Amino acid sequence: MEAIVADLDQRRHPFHVAIENFSHDLNIGTVVRTANAFLASEVHIIGKRRWNRRGAMVTDRYQHLRHHTDIEGLLRFAMQEELLVVAVDNADGAVPIETAVLPAKCLLLFGQEGPGLTPDARAGASLTVSIAQYGSTRSINVGVAAGIAMHTWIQQYGDFNS
Repeated sequence: MEAIVADLDQRRHPFHVAIENFSHDLNIGTVVRTANAFLASEVHIIGKRRWNRRGAMVTDRYQHLRHHTDIEGLLRFAMQEELLVVAVDNADGAVPIETAVLPAKCLLLFGQEGPGLTPDARAGASLTVSIAQYGSTRSINVGVAAGIAMHTWIQQYGDFNS
């Protein structure tokens, strides 16, 4: 397992992913698994330390995870690491992700299923992007949204020759 992580560490992408976890969100495992698939640097979990690891399908063993007790801690980390925070939220004023240029070195920030991002999380973002939706639902599943956002980053910066 250590050899696999060491190999992955040599190829990780410079984007990070964060998700707020204030009500024990069951979608965190899906976000972790998808971050592993797209080789994100780290996944940050804000709020409750406990989450359902079943959805990660054991990828949490190969993906770097970091816990922050609150959004302020995450924002301090992002500033120290010079990561631009990109909120993914279908809020007023959001730039469509389909036309946005994501920062190469960024932290993609997601709210929990249902309430979305907290006001403090939205305020701490340098950019807010939304994902186009055409049906009757107000929002898509946060695990799906995370996959779309990570894939958008890959489309803009990924090395398709490896």
